[in-house]
Amino acid sequence: MADHYDVAVIGSGPAGYVSAIRCSQLGLKTVCIEKITQEKEVALGGTCLNVGCIPSKALLESSLVFLNANENLKDHGIKASQVSFDLNQMHERKEDIVSTMSKGVAGLFKLNKIDVIQGQAHVSDEHTLKIISESDDSNITAENIILASGSKPIELPGLPFDEKFLLSSNGALRIEEVPNRVAVIGAGAIGLELGSVWSRLGAEVTICEALTEFLPNADDAVSKEALKVFSKQGLNIHLGTEVESLELVKNHVRIALSNKEIGDLEVDKVIFAVGRKPVSDSLFDPNLGIELEDQGFVKVNEFCQTNVPNIYAIGDLVRGPMLAHKASEEGIMVAEKIAGNNSNINYKNIPFVIYTHPEIAWAGYSEKSALKKDIQVQVGTFPFRANARALTSNEGSGFVKVVVNQENDSIIGVHVLGPSAADVVQQGLIAMESNLTSEQLGSIMFSHPTVSEALHEAVLSSKGKAIHLNNRKRK
Repeated sequence: MADHYDVAVIGSGPAGYVSAIRCSQLGLKTVCIEKITQEKEVALGGTCLNVGCIPSKALLESSLVFLNANENLKDHGIKASQVSFDLNQMHERKEDIVSTMSKGVAGLFKLNKIDVIQGQAHVSDEHTLKIISESDDSNITAENIILASGSKPIELPGLPFDEKFLLSSNGALRIEEVPNRVAVIGAGAIGLELGSVWSRLGAEVTICEALTEFLPNADDAVSKEALKVFSKQGLNIHLGTEVESLELVKNHVRIALSNKEIGDLEVDKVIFAVGRKPVSDSLFDPNLGIELEDQGFVKVNEFCQTNVPNIYAIGDLVRGPMLAHKASEEGIMVAEKIAGNNSNINYKNIPFVIYTHPEIAWAGYSEKSALKKDIQVQVGTFPFRANARALTSNEGSGFVKVVVNQENDSIIGVHVLGPSAADVVQQGLIAMESNLTSEQLGSIMFSHPTVSEALHEAVLSSKGKAIHLNNRKRK
């Protein structure tokens, strides 16, 4: 007889493992099925932990440390010569971090008495899952099923990844020797982060973006300034530039581009960062009637419930941005709903972060998007070049920008290019979720010296009250 559970979760990424833990905390007998293995052990944590968010941040940090040691120590009166790096050691550090985090998830599963099954899960009917593994196949049953199988990199038509010359974002994290020349296709978060890693380590990096606008979802002021900063760092960013063809020539890749002003590129590696798509194929029997949307996304309601009432889908499988924190919150919401509790998510205030240097982060409305909604706004900005803590760290690039609803003084958007941008935006997001007015946030005492003071001053600036800034008339 098949094992029976209250909840079966397919996938152990940020959506799946968080949901499984919360289900168990709520007293539900829970199992998590994960297909990925590492050294014959189940690799918990999904794409984010194993081949995405965490390993990329590890390499970003290592490459930044090298860059600072090689170029910026002299500013601090520190003399060093012949600074070099060991790429293998960087990779080992990255893998150690991944292993530690994955084991941490396994420990949490054990603590919460969550069963783990290795294998490929297929939902046969509304309560039955077939588990396909190398050793054997088996069935389990569950009252509720949570689909959290995540996403995978998109391949361009006719250009499959070989992970040697044509690399996915996964393969780009495993390059064993720094290439001389790298082409990155896509100037979104993944493309900019991976391009930054290999540029810092010595590669000549060209980034080709099909869109004519740089970071179109960011505030215009942020995207404009970020393009200047990254160009000064040596990233060759070409907008309105599509790949027309690729040809392997003597262990190099020749790229024909739509932008004829650039001409053909000849590079050692091509990294494709053109987005990701949900892993929904073969996930469930078509006879179940679970509805899909364009590109394979699973159709869900506001509570991530499919049209089959006891089956839910969360994370990269469903509408909205493919972000780990959004996925985790959906996992918690679904667990609470299954347990009969009320829970919801404010999708208007999802934070976005790009872990370049300087960081880019935002939440809420941009100035342009607010005006498109006929919301009359006041904006306030404050540059990090006027922030003492930023200057002591050689982090004077960028600024904080806040968007304030003129009608009720509510803060509806925070945008940052600069040091600790993610953390500064998070502070603004807390204010937004707490319905603080700009007057109220402006009256809160901020520690000195901190980069957070730039948020404080930007809020004051929206009223023409900034202390460390020549206040100009605001909208």
